[in-house]
Amino acid sequence: MLKNLWNDADARGLTGVDELMYRAHILGQDPSVTNWKGGNISLKQTETGFDGQPLRVLRVKGSGSDLKTAQRDDFVGVALDPVLRIQSRPSMSDEDMVAYLAHCLTDIPSKRPSIETLMHSFLPAAHVDHTHADYILWFACASDGRKVAEDLFGDALVWIPYQRPGFSLAKAVSEAVAKNPKATCVVLEKHGFLTWGETGRECYDSTIEHLQKAERCVVERRGKAAVLGGPRVETLANRADVLDQVLPALRGAVSKNRPMVLHVDDSPGVLEFVNARDSRDLAGVGAACPDHLVSTKVVPYFSAWTGGSADALRHDLVEGAEAYRRAYESYFERFRGPQDAMDDPYPRVILVPGVGMVTTGKNKDTAVAASWLYHRAITVMKGVASMGRFVSLDERESFGIEYWPLERYKLTQMPPEKEMTGRVALVTGGASGIGRAAADGLARLGAHVVLADINEDGARQAAKEIGNHALGVRMDVTDEASVVGAFRQAVLAFGGVDVAVLSAGIAAASPVQDTSLEDWQRLHAILSTGYFLVARETFRVLQRQGRGGSLVFVVSKNAMVAGKNNSAYSTAKAAELHLARCLAEEGGAQGIRVNVVNPDAVIARSAIWDSAWREARARDHGIDPADIEEFYRKRTTLKQNITPEDVAEAICFFASGRTSKLTGNILNVDGGVPAAYPR
Repeated sequence: MLKNLWNDADARGLTGVDELMYRAHILGQDPSVTNWKGGNISLKQTETGFDGQPLRVLRVKGSGSDLKTAQRDDFVGVALDPVLRIQSRPSMSDEDMVAYLAHCLTDIPSKRPSIETLMHSFLPAAHVDHTHADYILWFACASDGRKVAEDLFGDALVWIPYQRPGFSLAKAVSEAVAKNPKATCVVLEKHGFLTWGETGRECYDSTIEHLQKAERCVVERRGKAAVLGGPRVETLANRADVLDQVLPALRGAVSKNRPMVLHVDDSPGVLEFVNARDSRDLAGVGAACPDHLVSTKVVPYFSAWTGGSADALRHDLVEGAEAYRRAYESYFERFRGPQDAMDDPYPRVILVPGVGMVTTGKNKDTAVAASWLYHRAITVMKGVASMGRFVSLDERESFGIEYWPLERYKLTQMPPEKEMTGRVALVTGGASGIGRAAADGLARLGAHVVLADINEDGARQAAKEIGNHALGVRMDVTDEASVVGAFRQAVLAFGGVDVAVLSAGIAAASPVQDTSLEDWQRLHAILSTGYFLVARETFRVLQRQGRGGSLVFVVSKNAMVAGKNNSAYSTAKAAELHLARCLAEEGGAQGIRVNVVNPDAVIARSAIWDSAWREARARDHGIDPADIEEFYRKRTTLKQNITPEDVAEAICFFASGRTSKLTGNILNVDGGVPAAYPR
């Protein structure tokens, strides 16, 4: 049951915007109460204006901000008296409203105030909460919801038939509340909920009390009835295996316009929904809340697959994505205006009986957000079943919201896209050295990175430091099952892989007569066989995606130059180099590029150079181990030492779209070693 989260100890001493921020956080932390970046709250207070005189100000959440994480500057100041002067107007266009509010801002610079600013302004209470809580959408999206809500709340309820947010809705709400002195709440049909109070605590308590009352009503009405008609399909025990096989193909299918990242949700509530008898029809009705549309589109793609082979599901999803695209393009053409530009036409939400929900986005955050929002839709559809038929906006109004400039403005407040936004890179040896630097560089370009390393703890720590678009996994490149398993984790986390950086390695040096078979085999297992296993698995994933991709082999100057007392390492590196050449030719027709970066003497932050390798190379060159950096610097043409970041720059160059027409190339990053010049 919904809980009241207000804590007097936490709120003690908070006033004004600080208390408003506290209220935002406790409302925003419960997704059943507020949508991601949705909902709004406000405060009316007297402040000191620019001229030093008292000024009545509305503090309201800025458009595109999120209640859960809102900070002080997310609450935009709007001079209240000028806003109230337009309340008597008969009408006002969206464009005029936005322009007018821009002239009422009290802070410069300032975020754009919420779409719902006028609704908050026109209500006389000092504090207003506007939420899209599941508990009220159960009523607002039910064919008989108004009657049930009126029976439940009585004279305290004001019900507003659906209209798009803006001036007219704000005026309708304020007039209806003014006519009902007993009113304590407003239900906005197919939209959301309003409550208010003279203090922040009173407003919050009113919100929670009304929602708790609604929740109890629906739970009692639902009783023990079968949810959504009861199960039609059983949950697959091996659904992770199925997803591993089908996600790359699905990712390729929905990434025709731009690379997309996938998110899998097979939580109990999702599985209950996708397996139920009534769910397909309900999902086709439309969105449970206008706030969802930009992130989820009007409807999901609901797979017709109910079991059988993974190949059959893969075919269904690929064909279904194309069918969805055609239907969306038709929908767009039916309702488009002269200024509308079509959004990506592929589905944001894919529902698979027995398996779960897959959501798509330009990055993991937006894919997860679509999942969160569709969780809300599922909860609403389940609750509506207790009081009537699920209803939603018609197609025309759905389009009007989805392409409404004031709603799409939220998208412009998201972080700007980067060069590799939407792409996924797997880096072997990612816990340290060149691999870690490459992962950092790719992440800075916007890529999602999978750091694979035999040092699992190191890989996980590195991923944690990079952030929420990174994943650390264990990979022993000499173990076929370990390699396959690491790629499986990448697929289940992000949907596939676009780039593989093959960087895992070791080094050992000794005269040939002192080289044991064990040392020879270990070096070749990691540096030659390991590169083969990783490259092979990369090819398999890329081929299932059908969108090409890039492999970057981190080889060595030693692949180009013969050196004494180093035959095992050098021949293994030469094998890597020639494998890359062969794969460049093999993958070209499928758009798979393979290029080589040849570093030399990358000593800084290198696990290899902290081992016996340093002593061996110093011995071979007749120098003290402490002088190794200086020795290698002096022997280069540019008189430079090479760092992991230097090599990472070359890796990122080959991984990016800047080199989409380059394959089979070798780029030396060695400060200039004449013997290694390609010729």
